[in-house]
Amino acid sequence: MSVALITGANKGIGLETAKQLAETGVTVLLGARDLAKGEAAAAPLKAAGLDVRAVKIDIDDAADHVAVAAYIEKEFGVLDILINNAGVMLDNFPAPNQTSTTSRDLLQKTLDTNLLAPIALTQTLLPLIRKSAAGRIVNLSSILGSLTLHATKGSPIYEAKTFAYDTSKAALNSFTIHLAHELADTKIKVNSAHPGWVKTDMGTDAAPMEIPDGAKTSVWLATLPEDGPSGGFFHMQDALPW
Repeated sequence: MSVALITGANKGIGLETAKQLAETGVTVLLGARDLAKGEAAAAPLKAAGLDVRAVKIDIDDAADHVAVAAYIEKEFGVLDILINNAGVMLDNFPAPNQTSTTSRDLLQKTLDTNLLAPIALTQTLLPLIRKSAAGRIVNLSSILGSLTLHATKGSPIYEAKTFAYDTSKAALNSFTIHLAHELADTKIKVNSAHPGWVKTDMGTDAAPMEIPDGAKTSVWLATLPEDGPSGGFFHMQDALPW
């Protein structure tokens, strides 16, 4: 039995990732800031026979990191998969480039949730992941974190400059690269996932992709075989430029 924790999993891509991962036989801990909302989201999956259990985790609350680690230690003794799915976009979107007027407060809130919180949670849970026979860490990034594509005129994202969000995802990609390098001599694989532009609260109805497709990259990276990649940035199974 493999055990996975997915943050921000009571709706959208996170919830669909929980469903698809549980369908492979993984025990999924469905992380939610509001436990009641998490339990409500988990209920239909449980009714379908899937092993999905709601856990309270506000990724911005260090106490929740410690509490969920203690719960996993007590119940399972190991964590096989961590999917850092929770995130926010606080920039105005769509809007013209507002880099020069992006406030420090907006930058701080974005970096706290999209970068510093996943790093802290991963560091807290890493001792449990090290106990896994095949640990997998998936950081939900975005193509908007690609510095190469942002700097390339004519690229799909060249005109889409949401400074705080883009910066947080570029930095999260850096965390992926650095942690993968540190863990290169272990069986743990660390990768960044771009789910695609998906019809979610963040993606809006203007997005071209449906939620089931938006979960596929995370599920693939969470279930990589021993010879799978580590330290990469992917959409579906295609590598993206940093």
